[in-house]
Amino acid sequence: MVARQLDEQMAGRFPVGRRLRILDVGMGRGVQALRLARAGHSLTGLEPDPELLSAAREVLAGEPEGIRERVRLIEGDGRETGVHFLPGSFDVVLCHGVLMHVEEPDPVLAGLARMLAPGGLLSLLVRNADALAMRPGLCGDFGAALEAFDTPTYTDRLGATVRADRLDALRATLAGIAAPLHAWYGVRVFTDNVAEGTELPADELERVLALEDRAARTDPYRSVAALLHLCGVRG
Repeated sequence: MVARQLDEQMAGRFPVGRRLRILDVGMGRGVQALRLARAGHSLTGLEPDPELLSAAREVLAGEPEGIRERVRLIEGDGRETGVHFLPGSFDVVLCHGVLMHVEEPDPVLAGLARMLAPGGLLSLLVRNADALAMRPGLCGDFGAALEAFDTPTYTDRLGATVRADRLDALRATLAGIAAPLHAWYGVRVFTDNVAEGTELPADELERVLALEDRAARTDPYRSVAALLHLCGVRG
């Protein structure tokens, strides 16, 4: 779903067929980065975890040469963009599933915005702090749901305590770093409690995707999504 939203934003901002310079911060195993490289874009992946970086390199090694030569993988994190790159080096910067592990997100976001060329797209995927009570509440853990109203942190699926972000706070931050919010979506409105790896029949999967896509851009549903996908544009 996030990939579909990202493609929509890129298509609406850049000429068809243009090969974009994309930075994927916290790329993990490189699923998103490899998808974009296959689409013809120049991709730089920044990842602090050596094991994840090794896994991404292993996957990349199995790709055709034309794709491999468009991808550059670097060990590092989002706080080090100024060390590795010059300002304005990228058309698109992705930061998906990273900010929840950062205690002070504003300096990181400012650094990411500096990496964008004028008119460039900043894509963020964050946990929605305004809806932290939804997951435990829908699972019947009403005590945890009550507690979630009074904290910006939560326990992720790996058991780690991490932080969430509020839409209004990020909107203000993006405006302050000259990459104001252009569009935002809710992600996993109805499917947050669906187990990882769940397989659905093709027709049912199409209905689920259509449902999530509709909810992602419709109020008030998108406001209670588990995750928020925010797209800022560098002025």
